[in-house]
Amino acid sequence: MLQDQDRIFTNLYGMHDRSLAGAKARGHWDGTAGIIKKGRDWIIDQMKASGLRGRGGAGFPTGLKWSFMPKESDGRPAYLVINADESEPGTCKDREIMRHDPHTLIEGALIASFAMNAHACYIYIRGEYIREREALQAAIDECYDNGMLGKNAAKSGWDFDLYLHHGAGAYICGEETALLESLEGKKGMPRMKPPFPAGAGLYGCPTTVNNVESIAVVPTILRRGPEWFAGFGRPNNAGTKIFGISGHVNDPCVVEEAMSISFEELIDKHCGGIRGGWDNLKAVIPGGSSVPCVRGENMRDAVMDFDALRDVGSSLGTAAVIVMDNDTDIIKAIWRLSKFYKHESCGQCTPCREGTGWMMRVMDRLVKGEAEIEEIDMLFDVTKQVEGHTICALGDASAWPIQGLIKNFREEIEDRIKAQKSGRMGAMAAE
Repeated sequence: MLQDQDRIFTNLYGMHDRSLAGAKARGHWDGTAGIIKKGRDWIIDQMKASGLRGRGGAGFPTGLKWSFMPKESDGRPAYLVINADESEPGTCKDREIMRHDPHTLIEGALIASFAMNAHACYIYIRGEYIREREALQAAIDECYDNGMLGKNAAKSGWDFDLYLHHGAGAYICGEETALLESLEGKKGMPRMKPPFPAGAGLYGCPTTVNNVESIAVVPTILRRGPEWFAGFGRPNNAGTKIFGISGHVNDPCVVEEAMSISFEELIDKHCGGIRGGWDNLKAVIPGGSSVPCVRGENMRDAVMDFDALRDVGSSLGTAAVIVMDNDTDIIKAIWRLSKFYKHESCGQCTPCREGTGWMMRVMDRLVKGEAEIEEIDMLFDVTKQVEGHTICALGDASAWPIQGLIKNFREEIEDRIKAQKSGRMGAMAAE
């Protein structure tokens, strides 16, 4: 159980003053210049020691990622780009940071940019986030007015500019290289890797792309020490984490908790339990719409961290927990996700461009029970032909929900097909 004094985000619900004065009163912007004066290597070593893994879904060690940036400039500038394109269905954590606690992000951007030798940082914010952009821009303006950004930022001796770039509502721009293309004013289409952004990213210069939450926790980790942060969660799954729980719980919420909390404790403590009780739990998508669903009975004892969820056949992803009870038409729910990925595919790779539409059309028929039993295996086979065969992870994201459905709820798909064939479908629909 995370104590209140250990919470990094002190205004997640917007109950307090979100201005610079309010943030300072809650302990942010405290000794920022002193942290920067300790030097780049110290900051990166502290981040490595903290065990922070990226909060955007992949869980790559943050300190290690920063260390890939060139130590000495070859004449090119370096950039930090913050991915605020939170477009994964079910995910709603970064918007709360930007709307209510924006100074955690701005201070983190300054420190992280200094650690990577970057004098400029771009925050790429999702096109649909209008109020979040207004709150964040107001906070950035206030920081410029008070000397926290710009020349000699926060009296640290480091010149630093922070830019907020508004996207146009494309999910694919959440993929780091498509985000960079969009930021440069081109079509949001993923790039081939290598080169990785640390070698040639924004404008062909060394760039690191990090998630909002990954950057926003940095100042607090450096103030309190990496041992404090590493004290939460299991080894290799350190720290606190923002969970966004939606769906069939009594009180959906966004909450900061310790990593490696059990699913049951998370739901009972913060969400008032499952709607209709634990026996009514059918399935859970534990990390945003692109990770496979897990059967309810396998989820109750699950531990909410990167490694444990991999063991139950899913992933922590962005910790967007979507809970589904027995009233859910799980086939239709996964069909809806298929439709989303088909709509958001950029069309650059053939397996994704053709596969997402093909999978959605088969799912269409599975929802109605109008398919043949053999098509279930054929659909699974096609997901395997898409997965791992595309430039970016959108192909995987479209395949995994369907794989999770087939692995966990195959009998439900078969029952629907049989019911349709025997004319019982009308009775099922009427139930």
